[in-house]
Amino acid sequence: MKIKCIALVLAFFSIGQNKAQTDDPVIMKIAGEDILRSEFEYTFNKNNKNGKVVDKRAIEEYVDMYVNYKLKVKAAIDNKLDTLSSFKTEFEQYRDAQLKPYLLDTMYIDSVARVTYNNIKQSVGDSDILLVSHIMVAVPQKADATVMQKAKLKIDSVYQLLKAGNDFATLAKKYSDDKFSAAKGGKLPWLGPNSALPDFTAKLYAMYSGDISEPFQTTAGYHIVKMHERKPLESYAERKAEIVKVLRNNGIETQAMESGIKKMIQESGGALTREQVIQKIIDKASRTNPDLKNLIQEYRDGLLLYEATDFLVWKPAAKDIAGIEKFFKKNKKNYTWESPRFKGFLLLSKKRVYLEKAVKLVKTLNSREDALKVLQKEFGPAIMKQMIVKYGIFKEGDDPRIDYKRYGKEKPKTNVGIPYFDVVGSMISGPEIYTDEKNHVVSDYQDLKEKEWVRALRNKYSYSVNKNVLDTVNNH
Repeated sequence: MKIKCIALVLAFFSIGQNKAQTDDPVIMKIAGEDILRSEFEYTFNKNNKNGKVVDKRAIEEYVDMYVNYKLKVKAAIDNKLDTLSSFKTEFEQYRDAQLKPYLLDTMYIDSVARVTYNNIKQSVGDSDILLVSHIMVAVPQKADATVMQKAKLKIDSVYQLLKAGNDFATLAKKYSDDKFSAAKGGKLPWLGPNSALPDFTAKLYAMYSGDISEPFQTTAGYHIVKMHERKPLESYAERKAEIVKVLRNNGIETQAMESGIKKMIQESGGALTREQVIQKIIDKASRTNPDLKNLIQEYRDGLLLYEATDFLVWKPAAKDIAGIEKFFKKNKKNYTWESPRFKGFLLLSKKRVYLEKAVKLVKTLNSREDALKVLQKEFGPAIMKQMIVKYGIFKEGDDPRIDYKRYGKEKPKTNVGIPYFDVVGSMISGPEIYTDEKNHVVSDYQDLKEKEWVRALRNKYSYSVNKNVLDTVNNH
């Protein structure tokens, strides 16, 4: 009987899908995957500055970008990047967050809230609940008489400030050693008879609303307490919203969502997996929120596109030193500067004698790493702590000491901590090697390799566009 019911359900969904395909035709086929018009429209309209205004030229231009986008996603899947735990974790967290409103088991949240309330009620019994602020001077366990006396003097001084009219919350922020409550002006959460140290709560239950205690001692240290309010515990209905808020802050919605998924799996007799349940929820929710499915798909594809481009193009290109150097030499004319720049070392030292020696040592070197090795060997760790070594390309305005030495600017004020400085290097009119303009060159080389990759993908995979359906975008 169960098999027949499932078959009927599948048949029903099949009919619905056939109708959906009529209403939402295939606009293109990319690497064997049908792309529906709704998905293309969603991404086009999201990236189109003119909103849903029909602009055939903009649509046609976007087709080219969209094909490239989908081909990169296909490459990611073929390279099994969708199986990476990092990808799956990030995607599933995002997807499940979008589906929370559709999967929350509200009965689960209510049941946990009731259990929480009943535990509070049992703990409170017939006693009141208390809302207090405190100022605490902590005293370590087994503190000697000197430490105890110092803490007592501090709490007594704070109490005198209170008596003189100073604000309790302000003093708590300034003097209390309970930093968590101090940030809130000393305010603690609602307390019951078993919520804190017995010697602390015993003192509280002898107080009334508006009271401020004299300093008193507990096993944690010295305290001054202000009683804001005391009252009987409210009913569950009155406390529910507050309890649920706390539970949400502690992740109850994620637990409630998993409870909802488990229920659906159980109701299917175990025929559905977790992923199948989630897909059914996406399909169902998309009937009332058509953009939901596309939003989730867009996020998934975006992650895969980044993973593929990074793994297959950007990282390999950045490591291809020979290729980068060849690219730079071929395109050197594209990397020019408006004015000469200083290339070399900036050396700073606490003592002139070390600086003079360092200048001689680095004259034949061309990297900070090499300089540090040579100077470490010559001076040792103790002296190196008194020196600073910088190496690179410096344009005017990057450093006042280089501006003074190489750009003819005013001498900077002496740094008392490390007063002696000098530079070793030369002015160059433009980048001599690719590392002189490394970020720019590597980025351009990565762009080149990405374009080559896209051309290869277009040769590898088939793709086609249904022109008749394309003409109906935003016009049906």
